[in-house]
Amino acid sequence: MLIIRQLSRSFREGNRIHRVLDRADARIATGEIVAIIGRSGSGKSTLLNLISGIDQPDSGFIEFDGREITMLREPERTLFRRRNIGFVYQFFNLVPTLDVEENVRLMLELNGVRGREARRRAAAMLGEVGLAERRHSAVDTLSGGEQQRVAIARALVHEPRLILADEPTGNLDEETAQQVILLLLSLVRTRGATLLIVTHDYDVTASAQRVLELREGRLHEVGAPAYGAFAGGS
Repeated sequence: MLIIRQLSRSFREGNRIHRVLDRADARIATGEIVAIIGRSGSGKSTLLNLISGIDQPDSGFIEFDGREITMLREPERTLFRRRNIGFVYQFFNLVPTLDVEENVRLMLELNGVRGREARRRAAAMLGEVGLAERRHSAVDTLSGGEQQRVAIARALVHEPRLILADEPTGNLDEETAQQVILLLLSLVRTRGATLLIVTHDYDVTASAQRVLELREGRLHEVGAPAYGAFAGGS
């Protein structure tokens, strides 16, 4: 499904160039759940931004289901991202001026689904994450765990084939984090979607089919790490 080949990306920091990705390679199969670990600043978030087309590499390419997305122009990458990818972030990224259902509907509306059908699909998705009764609530009245459930509903409502999750449990307490990750994994597996999840949570890596460590700019296949060994930001 996803091929990453010879991917490089650098950033200027003052008078020096910091290379976060250095000819990185990986292959991800359809339906795989893959955890990505690495120390703070190793480039994990940068990698997700490149896969989604938010950012462009200095060199190398990313192929999604036979289509080289790194060659697409920006408007084409935006359409590709809307149709094929769902995002779950550490800090939820919900729109505070929209209620719960409107936040979920937003993803559908960006893909041309509106009116009664959008409301029906959003309500059904909120039912799957256990928030049917809160669909008209303001998002700032929800707990952190509930807000992340809304974010998961928004990420999955348009049935994307690839889910990118960047530290989705990093802003939650341990018990809530476990509940949220079990929900995300269940929904992804039910749909047969592919999940790439940046994390330092041992419970997440233990649930993944594969674990890739981003180290010195490259992706290395590893077993489940010792708890806390790769704790840190992206």
